[in-house]
Amino acid sequence: MAYQALYRTWRPQRFEDVVGQEMITQTLRNAVALNQTSHAYLFTGPRGTGKTSTAKIFAKAINCHHQKDGEPCNQCEICKAITNGSLNDVLEIDAASNNGVEEIRDIRDKVKYAPTQADYKIYIIDEVHMLSTGAFNALLKTLEEPPANVIFILATTEPHKIPATIISRTQRFDFKRITAATILKRMEYILGQTKIPYDDQALKVIAKAAEGGMRDALSILDQVISFGNDEVTLDNALMVTGSVTKTDLLNYLKAVVEKDVPTGLQIIHQLLADGKDAVRIIEDLIEYCRDLLLYQQSPEMLAESELGMLDDDFKDFASQLAPELLYQMIDVLNEQQENMRFTSHTSIYLEVLTVKLSTLKKQSQVQNTTSVQPTTQADARIDQLMNQIHQLQSQLNSLQTQPVQPQVKRKAAATNRTKVIEVKVNYDKVNEVLNNATRKALNRFQQIWPDLINMLTVPQRAIMNVSKPVAASDEGVVIGFQYPYLCQKAIEDQELQDALTNGLSRLVDQQLNLIFLPNDQWLKIRKDYLNKRQSKDDSSQASPEENSEQTPEIITKAQELFGKENIDVEED
Repeated sequence: MAYQALYRTWRPQRFEDVVGQEMITQTLRNAVALNQTSHAYLFTGPRGTGKTSTAKIFAKAINCHHQKDGEPCNQCEICKAITNGSLNDVLEIDAASNNGVEEIRDIRDKVKYAPTQADYKIYIIDEVHMLSTGAFNALLKTLEEPPANVIFILATTEPHKIPATIISRTQRFDFKRITAATILKRMEYILGQTKIPYDDQALKVIAKAAEGGMRDALSILDQVISFGNDEVTLDNALMVTGSVTKTDLLNYLKAVVEKDVPTGLQIIHQLLADGKDAVRIIEDLIEYCRDLLLYQQSPEMLAESELGMLDDDFKDFASQLAPELLYQMIDVLNEQQENMRFTSHTSIYLEVLTVKLSTLKKQSQVQNTTSVQPTTQADARIDQLMNQIHQLQSQLNSLQTQPVQPQVKRKAAATNRTKVIEVKVNYDKVNEVLNNATRKALNRFQQIWPDLINMLTVPQRAIMNVSKPVAASDEGVVIGFQYPYLCQKAIEDQELQDALTNGLSRLVDQQLNLIFLPNDQWLKIRKDYLNKRQSKDDSSQASPEENSEQTPEIITKAQELFGKENIDVEED
């Protein structure tokens, strides 16, 4: 049988095997045991923290007829088929390569059919944030009202890219980064089961390099095992991860603090000759300086996070440094790290960095000596500051005695400079809607308007929350905005218009033209339209005596457009 990577061989098959996510696994286990599962779930969190593995375990547990306390048996045909990926009722879809509307519509059509073998159809959509806007809209209705035997599990590393309308229809579980101690314990268990010898310090280096991802940790461990011929040593772990030993970091920082530039340059050149990456060297130096700062403030917390890797040399060095010097060193390291992104001569920047760090001690000494200057210099400085205060006080008194008139003028001038935004209006389209507008159509769109707004993204809702339909026909809708600026933003935002059109087509099952107007302009347009209709009616009346007891057509039309309660008829 072909060799399988460690992260695949040791992939969790039960909830209890998922490490570092106890709250989530306990909740899902109880939901299965009590038969209180939801129709849609959202798993979010960093890479390699168990999102997809948990989704597959949940799929097994809910379909296993022999589950106990919410855990799958992993022995029945259904469990084995899901583990092997051969069960047609459990589909794992990569949204990064299947992010179009057609793929989601295909899912929407197939959910109508009952499962063939299992009790539930499970759709696991990985990296769901990669779906297009159209695909999200196609998925929305299915998530809202799926068939009883269908469950969706959405997994993502970037939940902020998912529309709020999707999130609100799911149960969300946030997977957290796994602690280095938990990763270390898991690797020790795996190596103990496989009978592979290992160095404790090597596993600690790997656990820290994984940055909270169990999959990353096992991948690095796999590389170290292959590199070291089935043996895990500290040197091999440092070589694979590209990390620098704590001893080298300590010796380098000691050299620059003591202004020993030749020794510092020698250490840098030796690290580069050993194949260490220049960017990784700076990252390790920043982390080491950060550890020195944290140890000065909270030794117990740092000892726990560093897995007990703090030696006496580190502790002695931390006690010798002032926090201000460490702040300066971290600033210089960050600046140099940023500069190295745009060059291919990284070794030069490391050499310049060594010289810069070596000069910081001089600055620190200068600061210390200036703090003990003779009191005569301090008195002179105080006198200078007092003179500046008196000058500022005199200027303030003179300003207070000046009249307020210039300020009023400036304010008036600023008001005059403020221009009212005039939105360009297509009067033909507006009149086309008004000619066929009815109160029934307007009521219909006013009722569905809140649902349409909820289908938009948060920035889109911020624009449309100050709008509402003011006139409607079967072919189009006039949308009034409270603020002209937001109306202009809506007109210029094609993505917003597409989202509104797609949402309306789903809610009312027809394509409609949308016309955006500020409320001020809408009132003027409505008044002009009614005046024109009044003029037409007056010119078309054959006999005033015949129509004296009938309601004028213009009033009837206005009542149809805007409702009887909004129309007041006044006699001249």
